Amino acid sequence: MKRFASLVLAAALVVSLAACGNGGESTNSTQSTATNSSSPSTTAQSGSTLPVLSPDKPVELSIWITTNQQAPSADNKISKLLKDKLGVTLKYEIITPDNQDQKIGVMLAGGEFPDLIGATDQNARLVTGGAYIPLDDYLKPEAADALYEHVKPYWNKIAYDGGQGKHIYQIPNYNRFYGEITGGTNYGASAFWIQKAVLADAGYPDLSNMTLEKYFKLLEDYKNKNPKIDGQPTIAFEVLAATGREWGMTNPPEYLAGHPNNGGVIVENNVAQIFADKDVSKRYYKFLNEMNAKGLVDRESFTQTLDQYLAKLATGRVLGMYDQRWSFGNANDALVAANKDERTYVATMPTFDGVAPYYADRDVMNINQGVGVSVSCKNPDVAVAFVNEIMKEEWQKILSWGIEGEDYQVGADGRFTRTEKQREESRDLVWRSSNKLKALEDIMPKHNGTFSDGNAYGPDGQPEEFFETLRQYDKDFLTKYNKKTWRDFNNQPPENPVYYPAWNIALPDGSDAQMANKQLTDASLQYLPKIIMAKPADFDKLWTEYTGTIGKINVKAYEDAINAGIQDRIKNWGNN
Repeated sequence: MKRFASLVLAAALVVSLAACGNGGESTNSTQSTATNSSSPSTTAQSGSTLPVLSPDKPVELSIWITTNQQAPSADNKISKLLKDKLGVTLKYEIITPDNQDQKIGVMLAGGEFPDLIGATDQNARLVTGGAYIPLDDYLKPEAADALYEHVKPYWNKIAYDGGQGKHIYQIPNYNRFYGEITGGTNYGASAFWIQKAVLADAGYPDLSNMTLEKYFKLLEDYKNKNPKIDGQPTIAFEVLAATGREWGMTNPPEYLAGHPNNGGVIVENNVAQIFADKDVSKRYYKFLNEMNAKGLVDRESFTQTLDQYLAKLATGRVLGMYDQRWSFGNANDALVAANKDERTYVATMPTFDGVAPYYADRDVMNINQGVGVSVSCKNPDVAVAFVNEIMKEEWQKILSWGIEGEDYQVGADGRFTRTEKQREESRDLVWRSSNKLKALEDIMPKHNGTFSDGNAYGPDGQPEEFFETLRQYDKDFLTKYNKKTWRDFNNQPPENPVYYPAWNIALPDGSDAQMANKQLTDASLQYLPKIIMAKPADFDKLWTEYTGTIGKINVKAYEDAINAGIQDRIKNWGNN
């Protein structure tokens, strides 16, 4: 298989898309790995009806992953541990999110799939297209015990009707919490992000009651003072408009109106309605049009790929953008690795008309995302056994913290900590490729929250470790704002409505609702770049054309499907 790694940082710290060779990388390595209490036992599955994974019975599993995380190197020590302890070698095919739709279409057309598929397609085309096997028969205490415990409280949420009745096809990869919900140290959702250097230059201004006018004035003032950064032209504001991430261009109006992320709709009193053609959207794009006329919007925004967008952020010359933190994590990591902490970002929450911001929500489980076993897998028992084994605490700690004694220590009080050297290594993307399995961790189900010993799932969720991980610049920056974590820059999220979020209500493939949703997306990609970049005198004409195009779309079919999904969730999710 051809494997793609997204944004690998080389010695010069230049981010690029790397294509790897056919057949996947070998995990045969002579690098030694410490044997200690963090190394799982090969007899961990005794008592299970699934096969026991063992180095005496080596197996190879192919896995297709949608992620921005980089592929592991050939000498990766966790890959070696998987082989030494479980006998499992993984053949990776890694696809960046903006290429996922095309690759899913190719796989469905060909009818051949890797053993394991880790996808983030909200429309569940792999399920409805028959790519996955139902996992229900495995999700029992006597079989996949760890996976059974993982899904048991949320069966109704995770099960999906793929045309054969409701079954579980994918195991969610994020936000199934165990124990105490700790951390929140790295706010991961939506914001209008701004470089710390901009705020420092402005004297650490008050970020409450933020408006678009205040936000762009900060960007403009800094750009005028600093027309170049590291010898390259300064970009005031970047727009994420890449295929598959066009929500970076389309979602802001709902936040500016004081609503949380429900995707393409605003929900009031449990009724959804699109906002693309409403006044709140017109107001936002008219403002961007004016900012573009002042030279503050990057005109390349609308022709660049996701990787080009991330690479541009990683240079440190982009002052601000609307995005979700998880979406630009690789670029942020590249800036940290380059010791450019002042060029990393904090969240601001502008709204219209003084309404309260609702950017931060409570983390929601990624239903319709995660990992499943394909119909092409010749030995699904082994594939399920592998995913089940990875869900055990021993392996969860290895994926998130690393190897005890090498990547972290356990104190006398049982708390996990790291030395400064270990923290520095974790920032190095080249080191990560040999010592972490970030792509696999990203798509696999997780013990988000805390382990049974009280330690957080990962270092970023361990409050004391989070603060010690920061360099002095960030410690001083937080002190200036009297904050303890990056999440403190956001609103305190209320309880999520039962149905929330509407964006992960799946639309059946080929349905009128799905067609309407695609047409809405196509219309936004066709018109919004022109609207933003037009001469201000042409704005009203183009806006009328855009809303006229929306008026020809069967929007009611889309809204009806979303509203049916909302009502179904209210009825069936109340206690689940």
